[in-house]
Amino acid sequence: MLIEQFFKYLQHEKRYSRHTCRAYQNDLNQFFDHIDSINKDRDIKKLKNPDKVVRSWIVQMMEKDISASTINRKLSTLKSYFRFLRRQGVIEYDPLAKIFTLKTEGRLPSVVNEKQMSYLENMDLFSDDFFGIRDRLIIEILYQTGMRVSELVDLKDDNVNFAKKQLHIHGKRDKERIVPLNDQLIDSVKNYTALRKQHFHDSDEGSLFVTNKGKKLYPKAVYRIVKSYLSIVTTMKQKSPHVLRHTFATHLLNDGADLNAIKELLGHSNLSATQIYTHSTFEKLKKIYKQAHPRN
Repeated sequence: MLIEQFFKYLQHEKRYSRHTCRAYQNDLNQFFDHIDSINKDRDIKKLKNPDKVVRSWIVQMMEKDISASTINRKLSTLKSYFRFLRRQGVIEYDPLAKIFTLKTEGRLPSVVNEKQMSYLENMDLFSDDFFGIRDRLIIEILYQTGMRVSELVDLKDDNVNFAKKQLHIHGKRDKERIVPLNDQLIDSVKNYTALRKQHFHDSDEGSLFVTNKGKKLYPKAVYRIVKSYLSIVTTMKQKSPHVLRHTFATHLLNDGADLNAIKELLGHSNLSATQIYTHSTFEKLKKIYKQAHPRN
């Protein structure tokens, strides 16, 4: 019901990324599949008790051991959809008005410690060929800029300003930001792009990072690269590119960086999203205190 119009609204008015819209689409498809299984009619207006249908969907997901945070994200998708339907005059009330999100554990972000990152940068882990140099640069850029994997794969050659030592990043909802690059990282980019031109001449779509076949790099390849190298230096469960984003922010905060500056570097819309890193730093301080204070 008005699905196409809803996604046009997300893309053009809310300016959500393709990745976010795809997630919303998957969530709504799962909800409508649930309606099919109990009602055989997807028309929201014909549902006698839509709030009960939503509750039964929540129960079904819980029985499948889907995490509370994932369920809450799907409910957020549903809330956006129902709000849209109300504005369009399709429904009179929001079926989720009296449905609350599930309680979740306040998990702190996974972070690679500074010693492990130093091992990763200084140990002879990367080969001297094009692919080893590319992989090293991917790790370096993710850790030194805190960018998202979607932002990394969308980087073009002209996003790098060598003269000003800056990286121009296109973030979520078409927000743009500038991140500074140090001399070492600038040299690494120059070295990598020179080797890439020797191997593939012109990169696909002008992309900065390419696959082994010279095509634009894709997120799953970045996940594999990051996981393979992080596995060498850490045993923690999560070894994704987003862990390097968390690591970037946490290390900056530990070294005294201003929270508002970190917010701008990460491309967060508001400070509340950045404040989770203060909790991570506080937990570290508590651990040190318990280990070191003579009264503990």
